[in-house]
Amino acid sequence: MANTDATLKQATTAIEGALGAALVDYTSGMALGTAGGSKDLDMTVAAAGNTDVVRAKVRALELLGIKEEIEDILITLGGQYHLIRLLKGRGNNGLFLYLALDKSRANLAMARHQLMKIEADLEV
Repeated sequence: MANTDATLKQATTAIEGALGAALVDYTSGMALGTAGGSKDLDMTVAAAGNTDVVRAKVRALELLGIKEEIEDILITLGGQYHLIRLLKGRGNNGLFLYLALDKSRANLAMARHQLMKIEADLEV
């Protein structure tokens, strides 16, 4: 089991093309930890903004009566992928991992696979 800082560091170093990562509580919008980022990608601001994305999707599923859980949400930009992975399991309700990727260097399928493995080792 890995703690938050180790998990986020692993995400930014082990996943090809990773620009930054954050663990976020979407009930409060607060980043519980961040790694990476740049002057053009403030991970704390990105974490708070993506909280609104998660809340909107959760609400839409409720309104539609869809009972399935969200695995992840993908936002594709011209040069980046933004991957939001809602955490499952004991004590993880209301949390998500956020990963920003350089689209030209990242393999989206591998990034999703690696993020699932990282999630499994995370201890919050």
